[in-house]
Amino acid sequence: MTKTWRCAVCGYISSGKNPPRECPQCSSSWKEYSLNTPYKKLIYDRKKFDVLLINGSSHRGHNTDMLADIAERSLKKKKISYMRFDLNSLNIQHCWCCYSMYDAACTYPCRNQLDDMPALHEMIINCKAVIVTSPINWNNMSARLKDFLDRLTCLENTPLLKKKSLVAGKIFGVLINGHEDGALKTAWDVSTYFEQMGFIMAPFGFAYRTHGGNFNAGEDNRFFSRDEKIKKDVDGVVNNVAEMIKLNLEKKLKTKITVVCE
Repeated sequence: MTKTWRCAVCGYISSGKNPPRECPQCSSSWKEYSLNTPYKKLIYDRKKFDVLLINGSSHRGHNTDMLADIAERSLKKKKISYMRFDLNSLNIQHCWCCYSMYDAACTYPCRNQLDDMPALHEMIINCKAVIVTSPINWNNMSARLKDFLDRLTCLENTPLLKKKSLVAGKIFGVLINGHEDGALKTAWDVSTYFEQMGFIMAPFGFAYRTHGGNFNAGEDNRFFSRDEKIKKDVDGVVNNVAEMIKLNLEKKLKTKITVVCE
């Protein structure tokens, strides 16, 4: 039976019993393909959970996916409730930068209710911690992750509008991997977003692994899949995030945090 498949990376449409082993347009593997179905906007059912796990890579089935998989297994082992999302499976538009018109134009709920980001806003407000995974692209995070983080501006902006912060005191962790240099800078750039929203990084809440420019990029996947250090480090970050959640700092610091907004 012929089916229609869509590449989540570049949008290429393919027909056949199975997806192509390699996307003819962007060279991604078959793992990036899924059945081409009509778009359904992401809805949050208001169910409480502890950790929002975000795979910020453009490839949901490649190197950074391994970090998210390890974190997911660790969360399950610790019986911590979580929700995981691969950003390349979602519809997240560029930030409209409403605040550049005037401060009060950047509102919560976000003015852009046309994509999946409003549901993610609600999840971030209702969870206790966020763990983000990212590849290194040009010594920085992926473009998809940058769009996701930019769209959090409406949450960062609430104190500027004389309203209470909806996320101050929550916990976050960051996981990075890539072919060569840029892990520390990427983690710092990601962390800055969360710090300016009032999140608290867990102690030793950052882990990274790079392979090295002297290797072929095609060998990275095999290296990361066999590397025991990154598995141990990711487990450690998840553990530290979990221990911070137990402290219930969001509630304890609710009336004690002084908001310093840009």
